[in-house]
Amino acid sequence: MKIKYHKSLEKDLRKINDKKIKQKLKLIILKMKEAQVLDELTSIKKLAGHPNAFRMRIGSYRLGFYYENNTLILSRFVKRNDIYKLFP
Repeated sequence: MKIKYHKSLEKDLRKINDKKIKQKLKLIILKMKEAQVLDELTSIKKLAGHPNAFRMRIGSYRLGFYYENNTLILSRFVKRNDIYKLFP
């Protein structure tokens, strides 16, 4: 799959100091690139009321992204308490 990044994701990543979480995110992004369909990825849930919005669990963080035309648009990476306030 193709992957695009929002500027908000870059901002979120600058705020995170935990190297283990960042390493996990890198591995997951590599898996996303290798995946042919969305069903190959784990820990994904579709957000109710938003047809293209999904979230993925990574420890106590959540990765918010959109899926359109075989392209993942990574939007937010924040703590689980904040994901629903900031995404979508």
